[in-house]
Amino acid sequence: MTSFRRILLVGVLAALVSCLSAKPIAVTLETQVGVIEIEVLIDQAPISGASFLAHVDAGMLNDGGFYRTVYPENDNGSPKISVIQGGMLPDTEGLPPIAHETTTQTGILHRDGVISLARSEVGSATGGTFFICIGDQPSLDMGGGRAVSGDGQGFAAFGRVTKGMDVVKKIHRTKTNSDSDDAYTAGQIIAPPVRILKAYRQ
Repeated sequence: MTSFRRILLVGVLAALVSCLSAKPIAVTLETQVGVIEIEVLIDQAPISGASFLAHVDAGMLNDGGFYRTVYPENDNGSPKISVIQGGMLPDTEGLPPIAHETTTQTGILHRDGVISLARSEVGSATGGTFFICIGDQPSLDMGGGRAVSGDGQGFAAFGRVTKGMDVVKKIHRTKTNSDSDDAYTAGQIIAPPVRILKAYRQ
């Protein structure tokens, strides 16, 4: 077994062990512009939360970044939303995709400060790519209208910001100065990204 695979295995096992606890798990994201503290609601979102923690524990979010900011003026979807997206940088390989946990299953709605997994198709998400809500975003809940591929399943929320929303909002206001090959994300790309220097459990 290679050292890289061993690190990933340790991360996955540690995350699964965490699922045995009903207590939220605190994670810190140290970014270029300040610290964001997150509470992972592992009891409510065991699959999504475990994937996120596995990426954290394996060091896969270190040197990642926030590379997309969406607000009503630049949103190319409907209904309009306000979020920042980040994690592992694009074209970086993470852990395998996981089963989709809907907001109906977890009870975690997309309210101000909630963190959720980004995805394309149902079952394509990993804990290596996520977004944080700025303001309440009910359209991202199951059946909320912000459908991906017309599936209506919403996104998998798994935690919330407990400290550092001022940092989240600062990233949200970052100027976008890069074009996108995808019309859906055009005008939303932060380049260079706001780097995540280190991600770890508290």
